[in-house]
Amino acid sequence: MGEIIENIPKLKGYNCFACGTTNPIGLNLTFYRRGEYVCSDIKLGKNYEGWENMAHGGIISTLLDEVMGWTVIYFKKVFFVTRGMNVKYIRPVPLHRLLTVKGKITEEENCHSCKALGIIQDDGGNILARGEAAFAILSEADLHLVSDKLKEEMKDLFGKF
Repeated sequence: MGEIIENIPKLKGYNCFACGTTNPIGLNLTFYRRGEYVCSDIKLGKNYEGWENMAHGGIISTLLDEVMGWTVIYFKKVFFVTRGMNVKYIRPVPLHRLLTVKGKITEEENCHSCKALGIIQDDGGNILARGEAAFAILSEADLHLVSDKLKEEMKDLFGKF
């Protein structure tokens, strides 16, 4: 495609199921930017199975939520929560095959919210699942549950991209 791919740094030492580096059963997703998309590549193994040889629907929605969340982190550089998400399961998501999960900002409603699109594609480019989500952007006052350490580390991370 000729598009520039930029690896996106992430925090080390956190337990997030999707992107954390210390969760022994987590996905440990890594992300990169390709044009207007934030992407992650993954092969899912048997631990993420629903029906035989197919990814569990909850794992599929987790992948979509996480890539859309990292899309907001990368492009908006803000703290946020997912307000709502709709998922459309289009085709079975196979285990043991390379998948690309992609997210992009679709709407910037105002300084308090935005929307994103997420898709999961197989190695042939077929769309297997699609998600749309709305995110509430949080103010500093809304972050009382987040440790000062994490807030500072995230602000430092924002400065790296």
